[in-house]
Amino acid sequence: MGHAVGQTMAAASQVPLLSTAAPGTAVAPGWQHQEIPGVAHPNSFAVVEVEQASVLQVRSTGSASTWIARLNVDPVATPYLTWRWRVAHALRKSDIRSRENDDYAARVYVFFDLPVERLSFGDRLRIQTARLMSKTDMPTAALCYVWGNVQEVGESGWNAYTDRLRMIVVDSGNAHAGQWRQVQRHIGQDWAEAFGGPVPRVSGIALGCDTDNTGDNTVAWFGDLAFVAAP
Repeated sequence: MGHAVGQTMAAASQVPLLSTAAPGTAVAPGWQHQEIPGVAHPNSFAVVEVEQASVLQVRSTGSASTWIARLNVDPVATPYLTWRWRVAHALRKSDIRSRENDDYAARVYVFFDLPVERLSFGDRLRIQTARLMSKTDMPTAALCYVWGNVQEVGESGWNAYTDRLRMIVVDSGNAHAGQWRQVQRHIGQDWAEAFGGPVPRVSGIALGCDTDNTGDNTVAWFGDLAFVAAP
């Protein structure tokens, strides 16, 4: 799956705010930089001030990595995830169904604490092997909301590398590039459509973009994220 929830962080019941971090902060409180095994170049992250508010800026040039926050959230009580994001431009080849073009101008991962007992025997073996190789507590299932290009808004599909990660296109192309976009997703509904069964607790959130497969470049900005009971 490429990303894992850092074990050294204390779990929080809500997504740590980016807006309270001082511009220039290396890593905002409650967040951790997570590099990706096998990817030579990480992204460049910075807390910057945009329109009098602190936001996360991610620069990606043939690179990939994320900021991750460990959580313990009940998505039944607070089923909606809200956030705002902006990108300099979409990645021309971005395609959720292609390994070679599995890059996105912006990503929001939601990790779930799905008990391994709910996995097939084969999935259990794959998760255990991946955890041993990466030496991280890789999540057993995740949703990934992306700013894509090839697919239209609303399209979804399994990640080109794993069927434990469901990709969902929530913005696409350059029609809204350079503009702040407000996003709202019902986590429980997205989970049900992807995996079925009761939605597990949310164990983490990760933010980033990636250009390591295509060698492209872009810049993304993220405002605060929050789990809420109603829109």
